[in-house]
Amino acid sequence: MKYDNIELVNNEAIHNFEFVVDGKRSFIDYQLRGDKIYLVHTEVPAELEGRGIAAAMVEKAFKYIENNSLKMVPLCAYIQQYLKLHPEWDRILALNGNI
Repeated sequence: MKYDNIELVNNEAIHNFEFVVDGKRSFIDYQLRGDKIYLVHTEVPAELEGRGIAAAMVEKAFKYIENNSLKMVPLCAYIQQYLKLHPEWDRILALNGNI
């Protein structure tokens, strides 16, 4: 995976997974409710788009979710599209995504 050497930081104070590349912050906004994590929005600065940063960040977030025994509710359109291309991650989907 690209960006293997860059750590995904869980900034719990502001409910973001953060990923810094070339000094610029990308993030996934989330809400945690019990054992469900609602992935709300993914953002990469315009000057970093097209470099695979969002995909690497999502992959690392999915690994974090799985390693922490959470279930995911993908509200973000980018993450929904990513899941269509990577159905192997369906294993961490919450069966009931109701808020």
